[in-house]
Amino acid sequence: MENILPRREARENAFLLAFSQTFGDIPLQETLDNHHECDEEHPVDVFGQRLLRAYYEHSAEVDDLISAHLRNWTMERLPRVSLTVLRLGLAEMLYGDEKKPGVVINEAVELTKKYGADEDYQFVNGLLGTVAREQGLDAEPEQL
Repeated sequence: MENILPRREARENAFLLAFSQTFGDIPLQETLDNHHECDEEHPVDVFGQRLLRAYYEHSAEVDDLISAHLRNWTMERLPRVSLTVLRLGLAEMLYGDEKKPGVVINEAVELTKKYGADEDYQFVNGLLGTVAREQGLDAEPEQL
């Protein structure tokens, strides 16, 4: 039976795998297979795999959205952590099944705070929030 992780952990593990992919050019399925065999500490569950598939299948559209929102910057200048978080966040927000942009934005900010430079989370928050508003998505986190 497939291990199902808490969403936060699933997103973080998907981020770690996607981030590692920024250093090479290995096909997604091969990466998932290798990861499954070699990294028991950071497993990628079904939800994480869906995030990664959305990330790879819609990479061109997502990168176009990011580029369109950069002011006096280029994609090449963005920190690798921020770019990976933005790509995963936008893929989940726009192409994921759950349609919870507020949750996605909050999780992206937390990942950026954990793995990125001190102030990078503000940029990630602003860009994701702007895209959510432009796309007509409710960017408010769900109340419990």
